[in-house]
Amino acid sequence: MPGTVLLLAAAPVGRGCLVDAASVLPVLAAVPPAVLSGADTANVVELADPLEPQAVLTRLRAAAAAPGPLTVYVTGQLQLDRRQRLPHLALARTTPATVRYTALPWHWIREELRLRPSGATTLLLDLHADQETWQWLREHPLDCGRDNAVYGRVAPPPARRTVAVPAYMRGVATILRSGHRPPPHDLHQQALARMAAEGAGGSADLVLTAPGPVAGDPHAVIAAAVRAGRHGDADAFAARHERAAAQAHGPTAEDTLHWTEVRADLAMFAGDPVRSCRAWLTVAETRLRAGQPPQAPAVEAAVDRAHHQWGRIRDAGRARELGAALATLRGHVPGRREGALDHVQRELSRLQTQGS
Repeated sequence: MPGTVLLLAAAPVGRGCLVDAASVLPVLAAVPPAVLSGADTANVVELADPLEPQAVLTRLRAAAAAPGPLTVYVTGQLQLDRRQRLPHLALARTTPATVRYTALPWHWIREELRLRPSGATTLLLDLHADQETWQWLREHPLDCGRDNAVYGRVAPPPARRTVAVPAYMRGVATILRSGHRPPPHDLHQQALARMAAEGAGGSADLVLTAPGPVAGDPHAVIAAAVRAGRHGDADAFAARHERAAAQAHGPTAEDTLHWTEVRADLAMFAGDPVRSCRAWLTVAETRLRAGQPPQAPAVEAAVDRAHHQWGRIRDAGRARELGAALATLRGHVPGRREGALDHVQRELSRLQTQGS
């Protein structure tokens, strides 16, 4: 089965740039796709200094949906948004004041990868952080998802008026250019050793080594059923886990909501936007009732996904029914996309006219 590789290098243009992220792409791009992936063959997607977070999300989502192993190489810098103080991958237009709107929320990466089977996804990261984000990371680990293998480093900000080089990723690329791909853990250790020999690594760097697969992972069973087109079996299996989590921990527990989210995604894969939209609305409403703020990433993500699936509903009656609930939620959770509530209200007016 062919693998998929996503090469992402991103940093702001101008004075806010901490690392010359794109400089490593020519070296990585010179590595044969099969070596980048560790599979017999691979499709490679390259994103150099992207401008829009939605464009990155689209490419990430497509890569996450592909069967076979996925390897994601990310080089860039992390910054916190001023409103929620959550880490984002800065893009070309990002400034400290516009992080929330021009950078890629790191939790989007985690969310898009969460349905992949354990052991099927490897992330190699070479990240730099500004001073504020660096202090935040000392107390909050960078969450890349519980079922993914993560290797790399996060470096503190370079000296003033200095642009750092992505030494870890450059080491990875140089090793891979030999034509041989060691196991990810060995590749990681070799890259760190190369950095140390060159005097390029800092003793303060946060080193990521979090290998993945969890034996007997139910997500792997679900993913296999989806690939085989057995959408009903996949949903039934997830529903059993949802009921078990609710009985053990309660309906508002994070584990229970996780399985509700899985079922929402499964409905999307099965081509059932009504069921998917309804499930995402349930997740959002449950999180809000449990006291989570409207700006919480999980709440925003649930409403955004409900909105996306609502736009795919072709039955006018169902669209009116779910649109009313979505409009109410959008009043509390406007999200990051300007005009989202206005869009729901305009579409609802159009649907009401059709139904009259």
